[in-house]
Amino acid sequence: MPARIEDYAMIGDCRSAALVARDGSIDWLCWPYFDSPACFAALLGGPEHGRWKLAPEDPHVSSTRRYHDDTLILETRFETVEGCVAVIDFMPLRDGAADLVRLVKGIHGRVTMSMELILRFDYGASVPWSRPLDGEDATGPGVRLIAGPDKVVLRTPIEIQDVPGSLRARFDVTAGDTVPFVLSRVPSHHADPREIDPLAALADTERYWRAWAHRCQLDGRWADAIRRSLIVLKALTFVPTGGVVAAPTTSLPEQLGGERNWDYRYCWLRDATLTLQALMLGGYYTEANDWSHWLVRAVAGAPSQVQIMYGLSGERRLPEWEVDWLPGYEGAKPVRVGNGAVGQLQLDVYGEVMDALHQARLGGLTPDDATWEVQTKLVAHLETVWRQPDEGIWEVRGGRQHFTYSKVMAWVAFDRAIKSAERFGLPGPIDHWRDLCREIHADVCAHGFDKGRNAFMQAYGTSEMDASVLMIPLVGFLPADDPRVIGTIEAVERDLMHDGLVQRYRTSRVDDGLPAGEGAFLACSFWMVDCLVMIGRHHDACILFERLLSLRNDVGLLAEEYDTHHARQVGNFPQAFSHIALVHAAIRLEALADDDRAHDAENSASLSAVDDGDVDDEARFEHVGYRAVRA
Repeated sequence: MPARIEDYAMIGDCRSAALVARDGSIDWLCWPYFDSPACFAALLGGPEHGRWKLAPEDPHVSSTRRYHDDTLILETRFETVEGCVAVIDFMPLRDGAADLVRLVKGIHGRVTMSMELILRFDYGASVPWSRPLDGEDATGPGVRLIAGPDKVVLRTPIEIQDVPGSLRARFDVTAGDTVPFVLSRVPSHHADPREIDPLAALADTERYWRAWAHRCQLDGRWADAIRRSLIVLKALTFVPTGGVVAAPTTSLPEQLGGERNWDYRYCWLRDATLTLQALMLGGYYTEANDWSHWLVRAVAGAPSQVQIMYGLSGERRLPEWEVDWLPGYEGAKPVRVGNGAVGQLQLDVYGEVMDALHQARLGGLTPDDATWEVQTKLVAHLETVWRQPDEGIWEVRGGRQHFTYSKVMAWVAFDRAIKSAERFGLPGPIDHWRDLCREIHADVCAHGFDKGRNAFMQAYGTSEMDASVLMIPLVGFLPADDPRVIGTIEAVERDLMHDGLVQRYRTSRVDDGLPAGEGAFLACSFWMVDCLVMIGRHHDACILFERLLSLRNDVGLLAEEYDTHHARQVGNFPQAFSHIALVHAAIRLEALADDDRAHDAENSASLSAVDDGDVDDEARFEHVGYRAVRA
């Protein structure tokens, strides 16, 4: 059995990522890229499908772990009755190479360690041919493993036993010892990867991550949580192109034992707006610029062919197929590669693209010269399709509907076109776009709003709630103090809050093409935090936000959803959308705290003036009233 989802930590090199369990087993790695076939797939099966375990031989062992401050370097400490060791895991960031380094450091006493490497290419299907490194081209002790297009080399000073199907070692570590293991991957037709100095690689990797993290321009009460989430987003960035994957995994279930299992190792357009904003708010304009250029390249072409997601380099074909030889995480089948939702119509992506590029301009980024031409063609096409039903933000497979959120984001597309044209002097039919904005706005308010419930519904003509309508004030469709917005937020609380967290919608009452049941979608709960702040319920917002922070695992990572019944994280892990929403909610709360401090200072000065007889009774009343409202 694999570990619980929340018992994994992630390491990565901004090209791929590995998941490391508390017991020292690396159970997931797609190499050399996020969307490559996995060579360690025990996460979706068992050890026989590939893993690399490095841990004390003593079964009576306890472990604690942490990331080195502001890095993606994982240190797991194992305590036995005889001593203590630390296993340090990381993936160096270097061009043209893929390495995974594990260092065993003796802390005190003597510990007998066990190493087992089971490499299985092609999602656990292909057993490699192994040979010792020897001959004139050998640079030291090690083993070469080859199958088809893949070659992996393991280098270590420890004697390796090549037993059928795996590589094993047993060795002792005493205080002060450091035993390295370096796994490197190259195409099988290339020469062996060059040997690296593992200690120098550790120092270089530490310097890289700390220098990156220290560029963060945010501080305050939740600065650590923000910085860890931004590091997660950076780790999910595919550096060669600037794309950001939704998660480094596939088929981790949204319901334990269920079939809501999807491949998230691709780049979703709807993440663009929040990703850009989160990175720019943190001061990371280089990554935001790379992402915006990826976005323009990905959507370039015929506007009618815009997709909801793309591959790491903008690939359009992501056919979905099932890996029938893998039993799935805790038996959750099928295991899927690719994502069939790539062919769906989702009108909201037009709004997300237009908003992302508008935010990029506001942030001082300079899109390509052709960017505005692409944008105007996109909204011209949207004008012809916005009235159609679509599959919506949640990619339902139960048939198209007129989803309220999709129409709201169509409005966003034209609204941001107007704002960009006016703010930056860009050409376009602004008056015509204004007419379209008015038409869409009226359509949503007439058909998406239920007057009896005083709330916006999931879709036109339905009585079901959907957490996506929480975005209505966040994107500026209506102001937060509009009674319809307040009613909608309260309706989501009544209908979709379960055990204190927000569900996307009631799967038992909505035909999304799948059996009912899933966890609470964490990004939706963070949206609720944002909305509570905007309508003045600051205390409730802080309580919910702290609850959400408590759901992170011991190293600060979040999956897509949380199963309140089993008290477990579920869904693909770690999930970019969850961490993006965390950053935004934390920044909104921190801005509120800053505003409180500024007003407290202002009030203190003004009330002092009152005591000195310099302010009239009306001004004094305003200050008292302000304090009461904010409380």
